[in-house]
Amino acid sequence: MKVSAKRLEKYFDITGRALKKVKLLKGQLTIDTHKSATEFLDMAQRYYDDAHYFRRKGDDLTAFAALNYSHGWLDAGARLGLFDVDGDNVLFTVDAKEIKKKK
Repeated sequence: MKVSAKRLEKYFDITGRALKKVKLLKGQLTIDTHKSATEFLDMAQRYYDDAHYFRRKGDDLTAFAALNYSHGWLDAGARLGLFDVDGDNVLFTVDAKEIKKKK
C-alpha cells in the first residue's frame, strides 16, 4: 500500500494545525484529569514527531499511520473535555453547540 505525497502532506498540515489549536484547560481540571490531558498531548506530539522521522526515512506509510495516531489522541482528548479546542468541529469531532452550553 502506498500513500501519496499529497495526502501525506495534507495530514501533516491537519494534525499540525490541531496540535497548535489544543490548549490545556488550566484551573478547570482535577489533578488526575490534568495528568491525563498532559499525557494525551504528549502522546500526540510524540506520534507527530515519529511521523516526521518516518517520512525522512522514506517510510510514508508508517508516517501516515503515526499521523493518524497523533490526531486520534488529540481528538479523544477533545471529546473527553481534556482540551479546549474552541469548539472547532472541523479539526476535531466535537459538537460546538454542546461546548457552548457548558461554558
